[in-house]
Amino acid sequence: MSEPKRLSVIITSYNHAHYLPQAISSAMQQDYANKEIIVVDDGSTDNTKEVVARFPDIKYVYQTNTGLSAARNTGIDHSTGEYLVFLDADDWFLENAFSKSVAALEANHDAAFAYGTHIKLNEKNEELPSKEKQDIAQKHYGHLLVHNFIAMHAAVFYRRWVFDKFRFDTNLKACEDYDLFLKITRNHPVVYHQHKVAAYRKHSENMSGNVSLMIETGLKVMQRQLPFLQNEEERKQSAKGMLFWKSYYGSELHAQLLKESFLRIDKKRRQDLLSLFACGKRLFLDYTTLKLRMGIKSFIRRKTPAILLSLLHSNGFYKGYKPATGKIRRGDFNTTQPFSTNFGYERGGPVDRYYIENFLAKNAADIKGRVLEIGDNEYTLRFGGDKVIKSDVLHVEDNNAKATFIGDLSNAPQLPGNTFDCIVLTQTLHLIYNHVDALHTCYRILKPGGVLLLTVPGITHIDRGEWHDYWYWAYTQAAINRMLKEVFPADYVQTETFGNVLVATAFLYGMGLPEMKKEEMDAHDPHYQVIITARAAKPVL
Repeated sequence: MSEPKRLSVIITSYNHAHYLPQAISSAMQQDYANKEIIVVDDGSTDNTKEVVARFPDIKYVYQTNTGLSAARNTGIDHSTGEYLVFLDADDWFLENAFSKSVAALEANHDAAFAYGTHIKLNEKNEELPSKEKQDIAQKHYGHLLVHNFIAMHAAVFYRRWVFDKFRFDTNLKACEDYDLFLKITRNHPVVYHQHKVAAYRKHSENMSGNVSLMIETGLKVMQRQLPFLQNEEERKQSAKGMLFWKSYYGSELHAQLLKESFLRIDKKRRQDLLSLFACGKRLFLDYTTLKLRMGIKSFIRRKTPAILLSLLHSNGFYKGYKPATGKIRRGDFNTTQPFSTNFGYERGGPVDRYYIENFLAKNAADIKGRVLEIGDNEYTLRFGGDKVIKSDVLHVEDNNAKATFIGDLSNAPQLPGNTFDCIVLTQTLHLIYNHVDALHTCYRILKPGGVLLLTVPGITHIDRGEWHDYWYWAYTQAAINRMLKEVFPADYVQTETFGNVLVATAFLYGMGLPEMKKEEMDAHDPHYQVIITARAAKPVL
């Protein structure tokens, strides 16, 4: 057999020496022998050269800082491979990336490049959710006009002849890969091979984080294609693509500008405002109106006596009021004792029950067939009704007349496997020390297609009665997500949080639900998680 064709791996770096070892290692460890790795240092002032020197057989090329496009072109000029792939120093290749991509090129001789998928990770190397990539078999140019569905440049493996016709445009400070994709697919076929090729690391220094730059260059790239549009379909796709750039990045820039001082005027602010205006007059006017309104509120807050602001706030006329330090009026909350030591039962019922019962009502269709509930079956009968064929109750003590099973959910071999259509597990998991084992039991005893409906406390006080000594845990959404996804398939788990600072405070003080307004209960702030809910399903095999 002939030797595989040579693959040139071009890694560009500008002051990313701390990321380089992972990028280089990911290329060196690939299952494709005939490769060369070239690191192009775009005028870094850190120890990029010293980092590259630690790796044998890596070609190091230095150039004065002239930008990413120029660095990639320099890499092309120093490469010898028949195939080329480009990697930014802060990203890396996944296992089998080279062999899978080259195989796609070998199987499709007319393709100018082959592309796969990628994953996104945060700075802690935790994978971020992403949409499934659309499998596009033809008309790639038209689809790219709508949006850059390829998204990550390291997922693209080129044939060398491409760069005899095209180069990266050094006049573009961003979106140079998108510009190249459009030029190539205008006249040449490409192929998608579905394999995960690379990992994209999101961090504060990503070029895509410069929203104003992305708007400016993205629209410029789109406008360059206008003379080449050949039919009405392509013109519609181009218009849709323009709208995508303006709405997606315009919304990001709008949110970013709202966080900044309205009075700060410098070169960057002027450019940001011009970019926002380019995204649409309505978006620009909305920003201006909101900022003026915020400025007026700030002026009123500075000039109006605190006592008057407090009175306006108390009567619902000034919801944005924040008293100055030392000027807070504590009122009825000026006590170290709660209003109720029994979760507000004697004041009309616990505040958190609002969220628990709304969650069960929303998912009432799942409470059917044979249902298991812990402690009693009140919620099973209330929300399941005549959909319930058999209602079972698990209780840890044998003195419960309603119990059909006795035992600890974390160690319950007496509960039959693949039996229950639904498990209602509300405000119980925190009383089980081996709570992860309890979730494994739930998975085991659910039928395929069965559903666990779970609620747990977040911000809470501890029971003063019988459960005081068994109150082991309080949770966050992140904890429940991770625990459930270690037991159930990740795609079968949905979690939500409920609460805000007012509800959390009211709950801790023991206020009753009738003492709260519906709009107060419905206001959601994920930083104050009073209740976390989860729906987890066992897949049908």
